[in-house]
Amino acid sequence: MTTTLTTTTIAADAPAPAAGTTWHDVCALADLEPLWGEAARVAGRQVALYRVDAMTVLAADHRDPRTGACVMARGILGSRGPAVTVASPLHKEVYDLATGRCLTGDGPALPVHPAEVRDGRVLVGLPG
Repeated sequence: MTTTLTTTTIAADAPAPAAGTTWHDVCALADLEPLWGEAARVAGRQVALYRVDAMTVLAADHRDPRTGACVMARGILGSRGPAVTVASPLHKEVYDLATGRCLTGDGPALPVHPAEVRDGRVLVGLPG
């Protein structure tokens, strides 16, 4: 008899996926360097992936919400209290990666996406 172990890791403060979310297998977890952002094209959309620890990946649009430039994967990861954040490399706006809210003023929100690690693979949920 063969037993298959499936592990799923979801960020603790990640929003619940909306109805109609389609999951996309993006890459191996090992392809992402901890505390660094990488850009990926997922179902025709540019997404920034951030591996924040050994088993947690967060995902957001790669497009900077203020300028429209595809640069968010090059942002600086940080934190504000318990929130994991990314600072835009262009104008340094800071965004909460769980909610997308701009923490440095009344700027537009950064769209964030649910992400999971399943069996060593990173999956991103996008509206279907």
